[in-house]
Amino acid sequence: MPEMKIGDRLIGDGHPTFIIAEIGVNHNGILQYAFDLIDAAVDAGADAVKFQKRTLEDLYPQKYLDNANVGEKNLNYLLPILQQVELSESDFYRLVDYCEEKGITFMSSAFDRESVDFVEKLGVPAFKVASADMINLPLIDYLVDKGKPLIVSTGMSRMEEVDTTVDFLKERGADFALLHCNSAYPASFPDINLRFMDRLREYGVPVGYSGHERGIAVSTVASALGACIVERHITLDRTMDGPDHAASLEPHGFRKMVRDIRQVAEAMGTGKEKYFTMGEILNREVLAKSLVATRDIESGEKLTREMIVVKGPGQGLSPQRYTDLVGRVMKRPLKQDEPFLEQDLGQRITLDVEHTLPMAWGLVVRFDDYNETMRLNPRMLEFHFTDKDLDDPYPGGDFDIPLVVHAPEFWGNHLVDLCSFDETHRKASLELVQKAVYVTRDMAPHFKGKPKMIFHPGAASLDDPIQDRKRLYDNLRRSIEELDFEGIELLPENLPPHPWYFGGQWLTNAFMDAYEIRDFLKSMDLTICYDSSHHKLYCNWAQVDFYEQVEVILPYTSHLHLADASGLDGEGIQVGEGSIDWVRFFEVAKTYHGTMIPEIWRGHQRGGEGFIIAINRLSKAYFQAAEK
Repeated sequence: MPEMKIGDRLIGDGHPTFIIAEIGVNHNGILQYAFDLIDAAVDAGADAVKFQKRTLEDLYPQKYLDNANVGEKNLNYLLPILQQVELSESDFYRLVDYCEEKGITFMSSAFDRESVDFVEKLGVPAFKVASADMINLPLIDYLVDKGKPLIVSTGMSRMEEVDTTVDFLKERGADFALLHCNSAYPASFPDINLRFMDRLREYGVPVGYSGHERGIAVSTVASALGACIVERHITLDRTMDGPDHAASLEPHGFRKMVRDIRQVAEAMGTGKEKYFTMGEILNREVLAKSLVATRDIESGEKLTREMIVVKGPGQGLSPQRYTDLVGRVMKRPLKQDEPFLEQDLGQRITLDVEHTLPMAWGLVVRFDDYNETMRLNPRMLEFHFTDKDLDDPYPGGDFDIPLVVHAPEFWGNHLVDLCSFDETHRKASLELVQKAVYVTRDMAPHFKGKPKMIFHPGAASLDDPIQDRKRLYDNLRRSIEELDFEGIELLPENLPPHPWYFGGQWLTNAFMDAYEIRDFLKSMDLTICYDSSHHKLYCNWAQVDFYEQVEVILPYTSHLHLADASGLDGEGIQVGEGSIDWVRFFEVAKTYHGTMIPEIWRGHQRGGEGFIIAINRLSKAYFQAAEK
C-alpha cells in the first residue's frame, strides 16, 4: 500500500485521515486573525494548518503590481488582495512558534523559489504544491531538491498534464501524494467528481481530496472513499471580503467535518469479517429466539413439527436447526417451553480431561455455585465478586487447589478507578479493593498456596479521552502503595479500549499497551492478570501487532484470562469465534504453565458448557502449536 510520512504521521491506507485546515490568506493580513484560525483548527481536531507564502515581485510583472487595472478583470480583483494580505517574515516565525505551542503541524504553500527557501527555514515537514503550480515543473523541480514530501493538488489541470507531472516526480524519485481538487470557489456539486480519486490511485501514490464546495458532506464522503488527506479552507466568517472565504468552513462547520470524518473512519471497519459487538450480544440474548417444546416431552418420544415452536430468549438451539431436530428421538425429558439444546442433536459436550493444555486451568465461580463446579475437577477456582458479595461470609469447604479472587469492578453506578483524578472517587475505589483483599485473606487458609487477587486499574472516561496519562499512572502507583496486600499476590488486569460498563460509551486511557504495562509492572515489582480478549480489542483499536504485544507482556504474567475478541468492543467471545489465531497465540505463549481461566461470556450457563468448549478448543490449539 502506498504511504508517505509527514513529520511523525504516516499517510496512506490504514492510517487516520490527515486533515489540513487551509488558512491560506483568510487571515486577511491580520496576525491575530491567523492566531484565532489556528485555535479554531486545534479545537476542531485538525492535524495541520496551512498558510501561503508568495514573493509577488517574482510572480507578476511590475506593471501589474503598480496598477492591477491594466490586467484582466480577475487579476484586477485578486492582485490587490494578495498585496494587502501578505504577512511579514517575522509574522510567519510567530505563527510557527504558536503552532508548536498548540501542538499542531505548521505547513505552507510556496509559490516561488524565494518563498520555497523561506518556508524551508520555517521547518515545514512537507511542501504543498497548489493546483495552479501543478504544471510548474521548474518550481516542482526546485521543491524536490529540498528532499521533503510533496502534496500536489490536481485542480484546473487536464489529464495529460497530471500524467506529465507524475512522470516527472517519479523520475526524480520524489515522495509525493496527489489531491483530487476542483478549483472553483466554491465548486458546484455536479462538478466535483469524487470517483476521480480512483483514477489518481492508479499512479500508485497516496491520494487525498482538497475541497472548495459548500458544506461538509462531500469531504466526509471523500474520506470514506479512501482520501488519506483532506484539505479544507477555514475562515472566521464566510461573508468577509477575499477570494477564499465563501468556499471556506467556519469554525463550527470545520469542527463538525473533522468529527464526522473520524466517526465515519471508525464505522468503516476492515470489511474482512462480520462480528458481534457487545451491544448485539446483549440484545441477542433478549431478542433472539430458540427452539422450545410446545408441551411436555418424554424420553424416547420422536419429535414432530407440532412438538416444536420458536420462542425467546435465544439461549437454546437456533431456529436454523429446526429441520435437524424434526424426527430425532429424545434422550431426555423436556418440559413445555424448555429449550432444545445441542445435546438433543446427539452432540454431547464433555471435557477431555486427559488432553487439556498443561496449565492450572480453572473456572469462574460465585459463592452459590463453586461446589457444583468441582464436578469438573478444576485445578483452581476464580471467585468473581460484586460489591455485595464482600459482605457475605465464605460458605466453607477446603480445597487442595489455588485460589484466585477477582475484586469488584464497580459499586452501584460507580466504576472502580484507582487512577481517578477525583480524590474522593479514588479513595472510595481503594476502600472497595482493600475490602476484597480482606475477604481474599480470610478465604486463603481453605485453599492451596498464596492467593491471587485481580483488580481493574480504571483510567476510564466518558466520551472525551484523558490527555494527562502520566498522572493516571502516578495515581495508580500511589493507590497500590496505599493498599495493604500482605500475603496476597496482587494482579492488575489489562483493560479494553471500550469497556461495556452500564451500556455507556466509555473510553480507557491507560493500562492497555504491553510496553506501557511492562514498564509499570517493573517499576512496582508486580505481575499481571493478562486478558487476551481485552488485549486483542486494544490491538484492533490501536492497529498494533497483537502477537508481538503478547510476547512483550507474557514474562510479567501470573494469571491468564483467555477468551476471543471481535472488533473494538466484542469481548469474552467463545474461543475460535473471534479474530484471535489461537495456534499462533500458543506459539508465543507455549512456555506459560501458570493459572488460567476461560472467561467466556455466559460460559457458566448449562452446567458450564461454554467453559468446557473453550478449554477443549484451547487445548487443541495448544497442542497444534506444540507440534510446529
